[in-house]
Amino acid sequence: MQELKDKYGRKISYLRLAITDRCNLRCKYCMPANGVDIVNRKELLSYKEMYRITRVLSELGVNKIRLTGGEPFVRKDFMNFLESLSFNDKLDEINITTNGALISKHIKKLEELKINAINLSIDSLQKEKFAKITRRDVFENVFDTFEKLEKSNLKLKLNVVVQSGFNTDEIIDFVELSKNKDIAVRFIEEMPFNGKGQRDMKEEWNYNKIINHINKHFPTVETLLNNKSSTSRNFRIPNYLGTFGIIPAFTRTICNDCNRIRITSTGLFKNCLFDGGVFNVRDFIRNGASDNELKKLFIDTVANKPQNGFVAEAARNNDISESMSSIGG
Repeated sequence: MQELKDKYGRKISYLRLAITDRCNLRCKYCMPANGVDIVNRKELLSYKEMYRITRVLSELGVNKIRLTGGEPFVRKDFMNFLESLSFNDKLDEINITTNGALISKHIKKLEELKINAINLSIDSLQKEKFAKITRRDVFENVFDTFEKLEKSNLKLKLNVVVQSGFNTDEIIDFVELSKNKDIAVRFIEEMPFNGKGQRDMKEEWNYNKIINHINKHFPTVETLLNNKSSTSRNFRIPNYLGTFGIIPAFTRTICNDCNRIRITSTGLFKNCLFDGGVFNVRDFIRNGASDNELKKLFIDTVANKPQNGFVAEAARNNDISESMSSIGG
């Protein structure tokens, strides 16, 4: 079988696919208060095109897919797409990242489909602070989703973007959630994909600062064995049911074992979160490309995957001011 490998010997097996650029929240670290310019619906990949892309990539060894947005559940007929995707027997994992405001009624159906895990974005456990971060009053909906997911048979991870001046005082509260719940809390370094660029921060809450802060509060923190291509460094408090981890997304100490590619909702292929996009697979498909031509394009493009995020950022003159919603969170 042909495989996707880059010149550093890294095998690509994980696709992050954005379903839409639209979102029902306006999180401070993701976009400006008035949102971002959304694209015309005709510019979005159709579900048929997305299914074809995932099938072709799965024939090249991609066996894990994460569906993101924007907010994927904003897009009409997303559940039907999930159902069709579940028939691809080459996919070992189908995971979803969501803000949780719209999915409560779909949880039972998600359990029936080939969905492995849900990453729930929740940056505060306090209603008022949550509203300030998201600029929307949906905390009760999201927390209700959290409780229902925690009781489901779906693996649950909580995504917490650590934001200087907003929620650093809740880091320990989030760790404590793992005491009696079989969940994985993931603290994520804040990135400049907010539609404006790097935010002026009083303190840089990077990986080292976060883990040092946690170590000060607990007498023992166990380091867990990480999978080779894991995006997080994972830990457990002794006798706690769940775990917590830290994703060094901005300091980028996880690049050496990267096995991921991204495709945005408009079909822009990204070898790295920090690159500017390599080509548009949507246009390639709509111009009549065959599956074999798609495979060759994917293989040739992945071969030139940058060594790390710093190289990718430098290649675009360090201009990384787009919104995470348009990239695919």
